[in-house]
Amino acid sequence: GRRFYTERRFIDKAGLSSQKCRLRNNAIAIVSISEGCLGSCSFCATRFARGRLKSFSMEKIVDEVKSAVKSGFREIQLTSQDTGAYGLDRGKAMLPELLRKISEIEGDFRVRVGMMNPQYAVKILDDLIEAYSSEKIYKFLHIPVQSGDNRVLEDMRRNHTVEDYIEVVEAFRKSFDDVLISTDIIVGFPTETEEAFWGSYELIKETRPDIVNITRFSPRKGTPAARLKDMPGWIKKERSRKLTELMRKVGLENNRRFMGKEVRVLITKEGKNGKNLARMDSYRAVVTEGEIGEFVKVKIKDCRFNYLLGSPLS
Repeated sequence: GRRFYTERRFIDKAGLSSQKCRLRNNAIAIVSISEGCLGSCSFCATRFARGRLKSFSMEKIVDEVKSAVKSGFREIQLTSQDTGAYGLDRGKAMLPELLRKISEIEGDFRVRVGMMNPQYAVKILDDLIEAYSSEKIYKFLHIPVQSGDNRVLEDMRRNHTVEDYIEVVEAFRKSFDDVLISTDIIVGFPTETEEAFWGSYELIKETRPDIVNITRFSPRKGTPAARLKDMPGWIKKERSRKLTELMRKVGLENNRRFMGKEVRVLITKEGKNGKNLARMDSYRAVVTEGEIGEFVKVKIKDCRFNYLLGSPLS
């Protein structure tokens, strides 16, 4: 089989400093495209720690990806506090252009684009979908909505609406046969009423994301939201339970449509009991057999709410 190299490499992030490229294993390389963010979320302390957005040089990012692909890495993960904001500190949104340049790199590899907020994704939607049309880009979208209630989103200072999130999700679903949608929801935000919570519940029920990262609100010292009156923990727990039940139900129903299908997957991580974790072109998880770093064709035999089980085809 193909040999994979695990030596650590150094990159100069936009002239900031020489830092090590993070390697998850011998198939996955993680490349940061920016630091910091432009947001002002009332619950988040990231801005205090990371500072304002600083997008790294596109040329250096592309060179880093070229180096990783040349060294045998099959999956490139582009990370950032908000990939959709990439380039805005340099005068314009540059994520679609970056993805197009990376897609031009020779080799059989896949790119996972990290989290992007709805407020930026909706502004570059057409260009973004065009860039995602490359077979090298996983049809994976991590777009955190945080609440299904616009008033709560305003209190969170999220700078997007529920409608922005829906527009992006629907556009991606219309453009691609299979796209994996991941979102985040905070339950128990201080101004989240019972009605607002059910707004989040109905949003998940209607838009049917494949992954929902559910967080119970916890005040962060020094943030505006920490000054608001917190709600009892049992309410947060109950809301989290209800949303988790729905998320599992939706995830299982979404995955059942792949039963019996034959798909090509990239094996990326070591698993348990002789099995490994692979990814479909949509980044949908498949547990199967095979060598890490190899593309294999499998038949889907079973599924859970958060992954599929496949048997290799000879």
